[in-house]
Amino acid sequence: MPGHTACLAHLADADRNAYLASLPPGTDIDHRGTPFTEPLLDALLNALRDPATGHPRLGEASFESATFHGSANFWGAVFQGEASFGAATFQGNARFGEESFLSDTQLKSAPFMSGARLTAATFERGAGFESATFKQGAWFRAVTFGRSVWFGAAAFQGEARFGAATFQGDVWFGEAAFQGDARFAAVAFERATSLGPLVCAGRLQLSGAVFGGPVSLLCAARHLECRRTRWLSTAEVRLRYATVDFAHAVFEYPLTIAAEADPFVLPDGQPVTEQDLVGTPDAMARMASLRGVDAAHLVLADVDLSKCLFTGAVHLDQVRLEGACSFDEVPSGTHWWRGCRVRFTPRRTLAEEHHWRASQPAAARGWNVAVLGAGRAGPTQLAPVYRALRKAFEDSKNEPGAADFYYGEMEMRRHDRTGTPRAERGLLHGYWMLSGYGLRALRALGWLAAAMLITILLLMGFGLPKEGPKQKATGVAPPDGGKITFEIEKDDPQNPTGDRWTGKRFEKALNITLNSVVFRSSGQDLTTAGTYIEMTSRLVEPALLALAVLAVRGRIKR
Repeated sequence: MPGHTACLAHLADADRNAYLASLPPGTDIDHRGTPFTEPLLDALLNALRDPATGHPRLGEASFESATFHGSANFWGAVFQGEASFGAATFQGNARFGEESFLSDTQLKSAPFMSGARLTAATFERGAGFESATFKQGAWFRAVTFGRSVWFGAAAFQGEARFGAATFQGDVWFGEAAFQGDARFAAVAFERATSLGPLVCAGRLQLSGAVFGGPVSLLCAARHLECRRTRWLSTAEVRLRYATVDFAHAVFEYPLTIAAEADPFVLPDGQPVTEQDLVGTPDAMARMASLRGVDAAHLVLADVDLSKCLFTGAVHLDQVRLEGACSFDEVPSGTHWWRGCRVRFTPRRTLAEEHHWRASQPAAARGWNVAVLGAGRAGPTQLAPVYRALRKAFEDSKNEPGAADFYYGEMEMRRHDRTGTPRAERGLLHGYWMLSGYGLRALRALGWLAAAMLITILLLMGFGLPKEGPKQKATGVAPPDGGKITFEIEKDDPQNPTGDRWTGKRFEKALNITLNSVVFRSSGQDLTTAGTYIEMTSRLVEPALLALAVLAVRGRIKR
């Protein structure tokens, strides 16, 4: 204290009372390193209380390295000058409700042994919380930060709540660590925002937040909730471990959501420590929902989409899928279905198709059941989703990648009893059986082989005549010589009798069938039945061959 050799806590009672009585509201105070008990802090703030407002009013306030024993209640205080709490220790609850910080504020390296509450406070200038520790939770609800605010390397060992806070300046959360949940629900970030690289062992909640400026979010967390967020500028979200929910979010500018394979790197080149996430299965970022999203400006890179809910999203045909974005797959192996063993050909599927198929009576085992809150979507809703994603792959020149989504679209149309007419469903069923919608070459080749075998058997049994028809030439020679005219007649082919299954007849039947596959006539003499058999084979077998070629082309085209 000025004029004394002791701090405020160790002054004689008479000297302390004289000092407090001399403090008018708005006075600059310097109590660095002072140990404050609750009564001493209350006495100091009461001495600075403004009679007009009933709230303490301070000028410049320096509490660096001070220690607050018990609760530190600054509720309603007004800081007209710079407020510094750097390296201060709060051993009890710290309450800063409804404060006004009219100048810069520093809580750098301040450890809060219990909770810290800054409810409805206002920081009109910059605020710094670098390396601060909040050990039993921090509440910044409805706080207004007028200028830049720094939470670099801050450690939140309990739950951190920033609900309804307003950040009017730039924001930095680089190297921040949350050992519990971090709640930023309905927060307004009005300017550039840098969240991370940060680590959150619990749930990072941004639902309802509004981002008015460019955003860089680098986060290693178990869960990230961004439901109904609004992004008014470009943004980059890079994630590790997180399961992300972007349901009903609004993107007005390009937004990139990418998975980060390696730990984030700090400016000094060291990797971010992720020990709070030990036990998490892997570092893959997973998308939980894009329902209600306008995906025209959305870019997804290396994100796991196997559990993602898509129905209700619009402009999915414009979404960009980069890197190794993975989807769910059909059940592997063989399964019992309606008394038969069936095997699903491998393809990528949507999680919602799994949910729909699992809900059907007598569903084959292996389809994933919907989780609570996933809702119900049927073929009518899923067909447009598959169609849009197919177009997104085609527009990116990835025809093989689009094939599975075309297959899914056709499957949903085939099963849609409300939006697809019965006759169309019948045609789709036949298309599926013959060639898997032109995408299963082996299925088409199998049918082709079966058709060729049937053609050969029918020709050997009914199509080839007993013997080749013989030609007869008849004519009359004029008595006086001259031109002789011959009439050549050919016997009609006779239906076969006797042994029809000879090697010679098989060779002829095979020759006719092979010519039919390539839509050529063999020139063989056939019975009436054989003629119709050849006509049918020349129609069916080239079509099956074309379907097989189409399926191969669909898998290799770029």
